[in-house]
Amino acid sequence: MAENLTDIFGIDVFNETVMAERLPKKTFVALKKTIDNGEELEPMVAEVVANAMKDWAIEKGATHFTHWFQPMTGMTAEKHDSFIFPAPAGKVIMEFSGKELIKGEPDASSFPSGGLRATFEARGYTAWDCTSPAFLKEDAAGVTLCIPTAFCSYTGEALDKKTPLLRSMEALSKQAVRVLHLFGDTDVKNVSCSVGPEQEYFLIDKGKYLQREDLIFTGRTLFGAMPPKGQELDDHYFGSIKERVAAFMKELNTELWKLGVLAKTQHNEVAPAQHELAPIYGTANIATDHNQLVMECMKKIANRQGLTCLLHEKPFAGVSGSGKHDNWSMVTDTGKNLLNPGKMPHENIKFLFFLSAVIKAVDEHAELLRLSASNPGNDHRLGATEAPPAIISMFLGEQLDDILEQLISNGTAATSKQGGKLLIGVHSIPYIKKDATDRNRTSPFAFTGNKFEFRMVGSSMSVAGPNTVLNTIVADALSQMADELEKAKDFDKAVIKLIKKTVTEHKRIVFNGNGYSDEWIMEAEKRGLPHVKSMVEAIPFLTTEKSVAMFERQGVLSRVELESRAEINYENYSKAINIEAKTMTEMASKLYIPAVIKYVKELADSVNAVKNAVPDADVSVQEELIRKISDLLCKAQKALNVLKEKEAEAVTKEEGAARANYFHDEVFTAMGQLREPIDALELIVDKKAWPVPTYGDLLFEV
Repeated sequence: MAENLTDIFGIDVFNETVMAERLPKKTFVALKKTIDNGEELEPMVAEVVANAMKDWAIEKGATHFTHWFQPMTGMTAEKHDSFIFPAPAGKVIMEFSGKELIKGEPDASSFPSGGLRATFEARGYTAWDCTSPAFLKEDAAGVTLCIPTAFCSYTGEALDKKTPLLRSMEALSKQAVRVLHLFGDTDVKNVSCSVGPEQEYFLIDKGKYLQREDLIFTGRTLFGAMPPKGQELDDHYFGSIKERVAAFMKELNTELWKLGVLAKTQHNEVAPAQHELAPIYGTANIATDHNQLVMECMKKIANRQGLTCLLHEKPFAGVSGSGKHDNWSMVTDTGKNLLNPGKMPHENIKFLFFLSAVIKAVDEHAELLRLSASNPGNDHRLGATEAPPAIISMFLGEQLDDILEQLISNGTAATSKQGGKLLIGVHSIPYIKKDATDRNRTSPFAFTGNKFEFRMVGSSMSVAGPNTVLNTIVADALSQMADELEKAKDFDKAVIKLIKKTVTEHKRIVFNGNGYSDEWIMEAEKRGLPHVKSMVEAIPFLTTEKSVAMFERQGVLSRVELESRAEINYENYSKAINIEAKTMTEMASKLYIPAVIKYVKELADSVNAVKNAVPDADVSVQEELIRKISDLLCKAQKALNVLKEKEAEAVTKEEGAARANYFHDEVFTAMGQLREPIDALELIVDKKAWPVPTYGDLLFEV
């Protein structure tokens, strides 16, 4: 890289270093109090910050600014305004006020609102989130100052993914601080959730992508037979990175580093053409903003390099799909990770308390966690052999599991299993310090040393939703446990007793075995753990009385906000499957079936030509092939007709749950019945006659 990495990192971010240099000391201190402690921001402070931010952006070539927000589409949105302001004599000056920094007014009725906003109720507000730094984006339009914001309706309800996340962060901090003060840590003023979202993705050739309507319209292949080789040999995983992909990764890293994104790890993933990027952890709201930038940059840079980045959870049937492992922990403003067990976890009562709170939260609200990782694409991935099962469970490992068993049996824990040394058997290689426990990649929610890894989240999803749920359910568990401790006369005895009680009541959620096995499904049923198999099955749990009460207790989402999100989820599912069904019917009608008919005619013509030339020639091979293709063609046409009927019937169903369930039960099933004969035809029709690039073309030709 031509530039020194440390010189370019964060150069496009209005970060703390820039603010300290450009803001008056009094203004900087006031802003820091707002960022760190949530103190109210004075209008005059915003005015000074706005002027400094504008000067910095203009010096770097910016002509426009935008309130960058995250509506419930799962993507980001932005409306650009220039800095120009009219001046005398037909001139302009560059201005940016504190009012413009603090508040914007996008159209609230054109974004998903789940009934919170009608078409004629257009007003909505974006509000500056000063806890996430402003940044510059450069593209064909020039340089734009992007100001991270929350988005709410005229009546105050959250219309975005960021507002509930920020509320949940406050709720978690409030309850965690409350508990820590009971432990005597009165110097702690704030607890933040630390998040590191790993991002999996596919890269394919752009030219081949443009020949596949299914990829263009839906992000996944609706048809496609597996090539002779998939990921069977495991040779792509961590393999040598191809030149074309390496060039993409290099440009991606440079752009992300300039934006202050702590992009750390890059490698080939399990499936051919699949890769991963992992960042260093940050606070949840900044990590969420950064992950949105990661996805946006991936698509933009791939396009520049003649590639296409696919973020769909299952773009190719038969090979591993893509997830977004959400690494989550809690960190105090004094720098302590509350999920760090230390060298002797059995003696770390504070750690065991917070661990038991997480166990309680996940067990009591497993369905909400399952929903937080649900979208139409992830239905194809969860439960398959490369992803966590659709049953929520927790992996703790041998060391912590042993401590919990001691607590349950004896009321106290006396020992902690240790890792020791791992001898490889080669004297020239030094011994490796062995961890106290193994890892489990089949677990949806796994403890990995000093954090939990929520492995169910889909690759195209915003991590705001999963982290909002995680923060809220843990905050609620901590609140209930704090209520008990505050009544205790002997804190030390009460806290041990409460940990034992909590672990005993909720140990059923802990499972350290193979989550892919059929035996686990039966075992989970015996334990009473919910097995929510699809998105449409998960949505109703958002608005149960239990969920509503919990979200409202913690001040994160109101009943009406939860009901709106349930409607949006139903609507998103129906629309996604409807688009897929329409794309399938179009491709089958206009591409596959005509191409196969043409090929059959060519075969028949060749048979007739051979018979005319050599009347007694054996043409049984050609005739058998024609018969086989014709049978599959007939099956495809019948399945196509059924799909058209089902799709037409679906849109007559009442919007919401009824329509979504019909799309799931009837339309989606009909889609699979159409795909089967088309994929079978792909395996026997001449490749030159096949109308679109195959899996082999897409997965192995980058």
